[in-house]
Amino acid sequence: MLISSPMETSLYSVRMRASRSGQHLSGAERIVAGTAISAATAALTERAMGCCDVGPDEIHCRVERLDSTSVRYAQLPDVSTYLVDDWRQGHQVASVLLNRAGVHSEIAEKALQLLADGAGPGGAAMRGAIIMDSSTGERLEADQSRGVRVSRMDLTPECRSGLGPALESLNLGHHRVLEALVLAGKVLSAPGIVAELCWSDAPEYIAGYVAAPQVGYQRISALKSAGDSHGGRVFFVRRELLLLEELVDYLENQAVLFDSSGNISAPGKWVTADE
Repeated sequence: MLISSPMETSLYSVRMRASRSGQHLSGAERIVAGTAISAATAALTERAMGCCDVGPDEIHCRVERLDSTSVRYAQLPDVSTYLVDDWRQGHQVASVLLNRAGVHSEIAEKALQLLADGAGPGGAAMRGAIIMDSSTGERLEADQSRGVRVSRMDLTPECRSGLGPALESLNLGHHRVLEALVLAGKVLSAPGIVAELCWSDAPEYIAGYVAAPQVGYQRISALKSAGDSHGGRVFFVRRELLLLEELVDYLENQAVLFDSSGNISAPGKWVTADE
């Protein structure tokens, strides 16, 4: 449950985007107190510089003061991890999990294929997420090259200090796991969300996840083969339960800080019902 809670210190959104020749390379963000802006900006800039063999030619860091009384506080979703043999089994697992969450089977398959082929115009990677009707498969995002960018979310320092070691102890310490968990947490708190499907477009990172309000963040160890640069996100919605403009505004603009974590289960091999 989300709770609005004022804080004594001012909070700032710090967002980084790095690109080369106009192509997006890296992005990350934090919500920090004013005294931590310099450190956060330096850390995000250092990350941008190390994001690829040939560094970016542009790095933009944007700092915005937030209205602390409007920041919402929430608990992170539970975490489970399924170990699969390869991306083919990973897709089968994702389809099952999406169906359990309320996404029609044929719509789940459509979304999986869309991310595998490239969801943007001409098969390009999208900069943001797809919004898809969970019953019809209709794409609802206004711009199919940009999609919807989820922004303004982070962990409180206390939550971060406890969650990091907990994930590390289960070999889930990669920064992508933590950041994906935070993003999934914000998405699941949004109105009308049925589920999320995601895997990275980074060629070396093959894991992904299905998230749903009832069960949380379900990581799948492989959703593509190594070297594949396709990836992205699909947010499945029940269109009759939302105003699309309100959903997009929430995802892009509402500041959410997570101050506690859910249950974190040890990774385990996916087992089908007939095994």
